[in-house]
Amino acid sequence: MRSLDEFFEPEDDPMVNSVQTLSEKIRQRRIQMLVHSYLYYEMDENVVDDHKWQQWADELVELQKQKMDIGFYDDAFRDWTGASGAFLPFDDWVKERAKKLLQLKQINAI
Repeated sequence: MRSLDEFFEPEDDPMVNSVQTLSEKIRQRRIQMLVHSYLYYEMDENVVDDHKWQQWADELVELQKQKMDIGFYDDAFRDWTGASGAFLPFDDWVKERAKKLLQLKQINAI
């Protein structure tokens, strides 16, 4: 029996050729910082290692030098240096996403 992978070429995957805008990339990195920081500091869990988190943080700091205001947690990241996620806001939106990610980790052993 053939695998599903044999039916698809890389160019058929919409994410392969997708180009994120600067605002979309900043939003993605902010979500990662918020969710993974909540998991680490509040739930004593992690899905990514410290090195990967720091890579994302450093990238976000550089991206925000180009554009700060995207209408998504702008104030929380305004003076953020990427040194720590301990003082980021952990509101209900963040908590819900963190819990969903943790459930996926437990289900899929990611």
